[in-house]
Amino acid sequence: MQEILGLVRRCVEDYDMIQSGDTVAVGVSGGKDSLLTLTALARLSRFYPKPFRVVAMTVEAGTPGMSFDGVADYCRALGVEYIRVNVPIYEVVFVERKEKNPCSLCAKLRRGALSTAMNEHGIKKIALGHHYDDAVETMLMSLIFEGRLGCFQPVTYLSRTDVTQIRPLLYVKERQVVSTAKRLELPIVENPCPANGETRRQEIKELIASLEGRYPDLKQKIFGAMQRYPLYGWGVGGEDK
Repeated sequence: MQEILGLVRRCVEDYDMIQSGDTVAVGVSGGKDSLLTLTALARLSRFYPKPFRVVAMTVEAGTPGMSFDGVADYCRALGVEYIRVNVPIYEVVFVERKEKNPCSLCAKLRRGALSTAMNEHGIKKIALGHHYDDAVETMLMSLIFEGRLGCFQPVTYLSRTDVTQIRPLLYVKERQVVSTAKRLELPIVENPCPANGETRRQEIKELIASLEGRYPDLKQKIFGAMQRYPLYGWGVGGEDK
């Protein structure tokens, strides 16, 4: 966990993610990425030179078989406020509309519910659980499926909702997330969504895995290129073009 904290702190400082007095909501989906983000920021808040407060926030979509009670217990142990937002997203997407490609609509409804809840609680900053591998995969998805060079940014200001998104886990690799989550016995909530594992992102994961045998530093080169180019928002120290 000390290694994770070091990487998170460096990422936060490189991209000036947190300011003194901030309240940072962590969007907790129940997966290992978001739970590790919550854990890291809760610990970082105890000694970071810029004082900030952490709260956890979950959009409960009504997916059958999902319970966040274990996450609630974990938040109490961390001393972190837990905000649970109940929205019937599963019913809308899978029952009423029977979407053939449900992920886009589901994500849109979740974002809307999250933004509404943040505004209701006066919170202007949210930490998302995207890590190093997510960034590389998103870059390749953009190139292969859309024919452009693009990726989400480490820090994104959404003017429509007056919310800033930060991604403090970007220097942490997925294998580190997996091993640390297991060691800490994080209360991971299994996702029984019918579309889970059948997305374009899964295709890209499999493509990268097939290439890494021949090009073991593939991810490192792609991530480095994003920072050196740099993609908009990715330049360290104000190096964006």
